[in-house]
Amino acid sequence: MHSFDVIVIGGGHAGCEAAAVAARMGARVALVSFDLDAVGAMSCNPAIGGLGKGHLVREVDAFDGLIGRAADAAAIHYRMLNRSKGSAVQGPRIQADRRLFKAAIHRLLKEQGDLTLVAGEAAELVLAQGRVTGIRLADGTQLSAPATILCTGTFLGGTLFRGEERLVGGRIGEASAQKLAQQMRGANLPMARLKTGTPPRLDGRTIDWGRLEEQASDADAWTMSALGQRTVPQVFCAITRTNPQTHDIIRANLDRSPLFSGAIGAQGPRYCPSIEDKIHRFADRDGHQVFLEPEGLSTHLVYPNGVSTSCRPMSNWP
Repeated sequence: MHSFDVIVIGGGHAGCEAAAVAARMGARVALVSFDLDAVGAMSCNPAIGGLGKGHLVREVDAFDGLIGRAADAAAIHYRMLNRSKGSAVQGPRIQADRRLFKAAIHRLLKEQGDLTLVAGEAAELVLAQGRVTGIRLADGTQLSAPATILCTGTFLGGTLFRGEERLVGGRIGEASAQKLAQQMRGANLPMARLKTGTPPRLDGRTIDWGRLEEQASDADAWTMSALGQRTVPQVFCAITRTNPQTHDIIRANLDRSPLFSGAIGAQGPRYCPSIEDKIHRFADRDGHQVFLEPEGLSTHLVYPNGVSTSCRPMSNWP
């Protein structure tokens, strides 16, 4: 039996912040994750902040959180949204290098006090007299603590949809906590699911950047964190648009999209429509903006922001 004051399950944004703040307050903390190398990994768009979310990042930073400092340590593009409006509604946003962001989180976690990283699947909560007293890992190891925090995100019994294909996992190629999910469902707690979508990535070497509208990084040296500095080379993003031919192809395949077939019944965490949704709801438009955002300095991958989708891979389209 391994004893702690606080156990945090999950190594994403929320889990890292929860473990770090508990350790800073003097608690003995265990942060449990399937793969310790994936702790601090950015799951979807490698961006931090934006409208509403940028305020949240700075609030976390005011409480000595990690995300703002890690964002500045990895930022390859700064953009202040709503710049022409008042500061209350401006949205600071950065595009991050995935590798640098994860490295910054690992470095910051090591500075947080008595914080132990534990590799393994949190298979079940250990209960005693109606209270959670710890967790049991899939290999039988038991961790005890008077407080357990679930920050599992998509890894708690997650299902991935790719057209008509269904996969079990928290991210593509990664496992999810199925046993813990079953236990939570059996506890008769009020539960609901959220959905999130992501687009296929592009190979930046196949993009004719010279034909696109360039969006440079902001020249004025603002940062996400009050303690941050700009130390990473900056790159530009670009703007393009979908076209009627794109819309026709997607419209002809809407019946095979799980968003429209009813296979995905969960609610989105915020209004961030898929490209299928845009084409269906705004049928009169002949194009929708797509922001091409590099995923890092050492990769050719580009994130096409604005075309998240549940459609099947293009290679299978008629």
